[in-house]
Amino acid sequence: MPFSPSPRARSGPRRRSLLAVAPAALALAGCTGDSGRPAGDGQPAADRARARAARDSEALAERYDAVIAARPGLAGRLRPLREEVVRHARALGGGRKASPSASPSAAVSSSASPSPSAAVPDNDKDALAGLATAEKELADRRAKALGGVPGELARLLASVAAAGAAHVYLLTEGEA
Repeated sequence: MPFSPSPRARSGPRRRSLLAVAPAALALAGCTGDSGRPAGDGQPAADRARARAARDSEALAERYDAVIAARPGLAGRLRPLREEVVRHARALGGGRKASPSASPSAAVSSSASPSPSAAVPDNDKDALAGLATAEKELADRRAKALGGVPGELARLLASVAAAGAAHVYLLTEGEA
């Protein structure tokens, strides 16, 4: 009896064509030996992100210093939050400009000219709202940066962003 072809037509790629195309597909996909990190200069980008985050925390600590100096009645409420911001800067590799033991008046007077963000409103409510806005903007910026950094730094930024969100709550609704 002669061999008759199957009544059903073959659909889809054949095994040989898949085996021939697989190496090219892997090369195009950019497979690297590094698991989880993008190919290229991912580490310098992570270093830049870490340095930027540290500078942002240092600037926020300076803003807390300005508010504490201008509104001494808020010092008891703001010092714990400021100290935490300084710890964040240190964890991110910064913290040279802002230290937990620096007095607010020394930190404010050490800068040659106050930045526009260092202007402190005339009342406590607006001063707290300004700090809360700065904390929220920074937390949002850090949350957006999570996708572009490696795992360890992403976890650190997420933790610091969450702490910033808690600071927003404490500055607007809670008691520090």
